[in-house]
Amino acid sequence: MLQPHTKSLSINDKAHSLPFGAIQGTTAEGVVSYSSDYDSVDGSQYPNRKAFRSYYDGIYMGYKWQCVEFARRWLYINLGLVFNDVSMAYEIFKLRAIRDVVNSTELPLNAFANGSLRRPEVGCMLIWDEGGEFEHTGHIAIVTEVFDDKIRVAEQNMNFTPWPAGQSYSREIEAKIGAKGDYWLKCAYTGSSILGWVIQTPDTRHSVQLPEENPALFKIKLTEHNASDCIDRPWLNIANEDEAAYVDMMKGHWLTSVEEDYFKYFAVSQSAVDSLESATDELHGLFMHATDYVLQHPELLHSFALPSAILAKVMRSWDNRNNQLITSRFDFAMTDQGLKVYEYNCDSASCYMEAGKVQGKWAWHLGIKSGDDNGADLFKALVKAWQECDVVDVQNGTIHVLQDIDPEEDYHALFMKKAIEAAGFNCVRVIGLSTLTFGEQGEILDQHGNPIRWVWKTWAWETALNQLRKEEEQEALESHQARVTQPQIVELSDVLLNDDIMVYEPLWTLIPSNKAILPVLWSLFPNHPLLLNTSFELSDELKATGYVSKPIVGRCGENIQLIDADNQVLANKGGAFAERQQIYQQLFALPKIDNYYVQICTFTAAGHYAGSNVRVDKSMIIGKDSDCMALRTLDDQAFLTL
Repeated sequence: MLQPHTKSLSINDKAHSLPFGAIQGTTAEGVVSYSSDYDSVDGSQYPNRKAFRSYYDGIYMGYKWQCVEFARRWLYINLGLVFNDVSMAYEIFKLRAIRDVVNSTELPLNAFANGSLRRPEVGCMLIWDEGGEFEHTGHIAIVTEVFDDKIRVAEQNMNFTPWPAGQSYSREIEAKIGAKGDYWLKCAYTGSSILGWVIQTPDTRHSVQLPEENPALFKIKLTEHNASDCIDRPWLNIANEDEAAYVDMMKGHWLTSVEEDYFKYFAVSQSAVDSLESATDELHGLFMHATDYVLQHPELLHSFALPSAILAKVMRSWDNRNNQLITSRFDFAMTDQGLKVYEYNCDSASCYMEAGKVQGKWAWHLGIKSGDDNGADLFKALVKAWQECDVVDVQNGTIHVLQDIDPEEDYHALFMKKAIEAAGFNCVRVIGLSTLTFGEQGEILDQHGNPIRWVWKTWAWETALNQLRKEEEQEALESHQARVTQPQIVELSDVLLNDDIMVYEPLWTLIPSNKAILPVLWSLFPNHPLLLNTSFELSDELKATGYVSKPIVGRCGENIQLIDADNQVLANKGGAFAERQQIYQQLFALPKIDNYYVQICTFTAAGHYAGSNVRVDKSMIIGKDSDCMALRTLDDQAFLTL
């Protein structure tokens, strides 16, 4: 889902701004443009997240009232065309197909750079790059008229003022024709630039040709640094709590638990990382769309096996917590055959410190100069995500980091604690639950007697839900409500399901983290190049390709089974989730490099790519004990000659 780009309004613009949802103007074809001044949203008219989603004829148009929503709505109303979801508006410039809704067919799109010999046309999409006025997002408008010296466009989320009386377009953009007939548009905003225009046409003359991907750039390579005397010298600073906890868990200054792998690391190309970044941002948007779809279709919720007593609470979380996700992790298989996502760890993920600190310190210690550290920006991105969460009271609020009693969770919690403190918040770590107590008013107090109001947790939400599953669902909820008013032992659900405590990651992350979301995604976006065919039932098609059976809720690869097209078991892992409902996903095995199967993990901050690393195992299934190894990015040419 696109985030609204912010803008600095002039005094005149502020004086004439329309409130959110007010009509700014109407095109000659009758398509309305609405004000997207988010600062003026009326909470009574837009009480929850669902209210911000725009539908026309039952088809999702986008987020009210952003530029992409207007463009998609204009194209649908006038031409019956709908383009696929994108994470950012500027990515539309790379789309090469658009769907004809009436005929259920795909039609070709082609992009023409600013200055092209083919002029923009009425109904084409004008695309701005990210940067300047359109930081992170880019922008899109629909071209309504074309002249030698100008074009006219219609759009949303450019300003919040009404169009002049009698005018059926939002503004004019100055044009100039070059000596060869090249057509140029002027961008009036400092730091912004017009990429060009996207036209529904099969004619590729003068169009921007996307470079053909070289499959060799998407192989992962194992390399080894020249041995040195560094192996016996400590390199993690145990004066830092998180690094000391990591050293304690690893029983030394190690990135991997295998001594023979000490000098080894994996390398990827810059093109591969660019694809991982784009895929991460796009997939986050797809998973959010699928989450909303599930919550709007309660008949689908039974497949997620959630206690009915918390369903209303999940829906409220989705409605009210909006974009309050701090971080998450995607698991990918990347080979020269393509890039595919396995699942989204949107709730309780691991390996942040290995990616964001340890792999970089390891490379610095060994003096590795080639390539870039793939986790170098992760910590900074997490800090920014906390700074922008816009919920916790910086002056009076304390964020409690809740963790289980576990060596791995020690350094994981301490790493996040440092990010929270770097963002300017007070932070208190709580290990286990034994130090928590109930106050006289039923509030939950930490080990210092202070009330808990904001929590970031390493525990999965499912752990808290298991308490509810032990009893009849409604009885469990009633016993929970009664328990919080009595001075008893504090249980995890008392904290995480408490209406007076705000938890990160939000409760709604139960939906995208549950593997039942994967068949829903496939049904919404069939044949999407980043997705694998996934179903609740084992189909003949999946049997023919080979498949993976997974419990809808599980951890650390437990109870996953890989079956090939000859019905042979390739890998099978036991665990505690055998009784859970299964989903069936197309087999797309991890690449085997040397002795290891290698999985790429990408991390997000506030829903955007923030870094990556690898996890490896001699088994085809990545689990709790699978090692992390360093991942570095080389420019394409250096990678190909590695």
